[in-house]
Amino acid sequence: MNSWAPKSGKVILHVDMNSFFASVEIANDTTLKGKPVVVAGNEKERRGIIVTASYEARAFGIRATMPLWEARKKCPEMIVKTPNHELYRKVSRQIFEKLGSISPKVEVASIDEGYIDITDCEELGHPIQIAESIQKMLLQELDLPCSIGIAPNKFLAKTASDMKKPLGITVLRKRDVPFILWPKNVGEMNGVGLKTEEKLHSIGIFTIEDLAKSNEEKIHELLGINGISLRNKANGIDEREVDPSRMLSYKTIGHSTTFSTDIIEEPTIAEKFESLSNRVGDKLKKKGLIADTLTITLRFRDRKTINRSKKLISPIQEGSEIFKEAMDLWKKHWNGEPLRLIGVTMSQLNPVDEVSKQLDLFSFEKDAKQEPLFETLHKLQSKYGEQVIGLGKQKKKKIDRNNILDILKSTE
Repeated sequence: MNSWAPKSGKVILHVDMNSFFASVEIANDTTLKGKPVVVAGNEKERRGIIVTASYEARAFGIRATMPLWEARKKCPEMIVKTPNHELYRKVSRQIFEKLGSISPKVEVASIDEGYIDITDCEELGHPIQIAESIQKMLLQELDLPCSIGIAPNKFLAKTASDMKKPLGITVLRKRDVPFILWPKNVGEMNGVGLKTEEKLHSIGIFTIEDLAKSNEEKIHELLGINGISLRNKANGIDEREVDPSRMLSYKTIGHSTTFSTDIIEEPTIAEKFESLSNRVGDKLKKKGLIADTLTITLRFRDRKTINRSKKLISPIQEGSEIFKEAMDLWKKHWNGEPLRLIGVTMSQLNPVDEVSKQLDLFSFEKDAKQEPLFETLHKLQSKYGEQVIGLGKQKKKKIDRNNILDILKSTE
């Protein structure tokens, strides 16, 4: 093993871009440098919420999920940019191409974060030197800041990258786990969502240390195999490899059907499209994938076959959403001729299991629909304090039910 690496094990980096969408906008327009920039929905329609904010904007107390009207009060000079999906995807590809020049073992976790196994990169220097060179490369060549976690496994590397932002480099060793991670609430642990946190609370597990020292059989009974994985991670154990092929395992997922006779009846065709879309959606869920490109196949009576594709605004997985998009494509491209075969295929696949639930490219449109809820929460927090209530969490502090009803009515 290399002299600077652990005596046994690996050296893995987790690269996490800082305020990615806002940073891309600033890099694309250097006149925005040093200014409070946010990426959000349509401000004119008063329906936008903050997707991400530059660190200059955060200095005013602006944060993701905040309604634009509230952010304007905090920072009237705030600059709002509409999400530019194609630009973000393009820059993301550039980032991972550059990371691939450091090591061939690069795994894309989401549009703005990924893992690099540098165990065999001794010639590039000490791990901290390699991390510094990555930060410098992305700043100089793409004008984008990132934070990097250095650890012996993927879980600890991701945890480390969250510890110092922006432009942080943090080393987290397994021996540090009892001192750094164990005192934290179990809900702060990567991989523990709200429902899992509630289940853990139900058996008296409130800190990461509680989880690390929990009864293995009891955890398995409560959460299944995922519970054992979480318990191992709480002890700093994560055997997952950095897998460059992860994003390439499934290039497409699709299904088609051939009619016994030529079909022209729209209700029958629509019914088959719905069935195919649900089958594709079920397979995406089973494989833990989301996709952002839809293709339909139409074969006519004369056996002529055409494929028509659509790049979606954001990736989808649900059969109902796939069906809606497939119907839109079909109506645009069907000339009324009898059909013998139809098909639905999803491509540009990404794993969903490691994509944290944040307001990013994959989720902000859906979250924007919850803006009335955010506004209500804001009013409750303003009156009773930020700890009184939050999305999906119950707090101990009690408030008068009538006052809540008054606030709810005021947002109708």
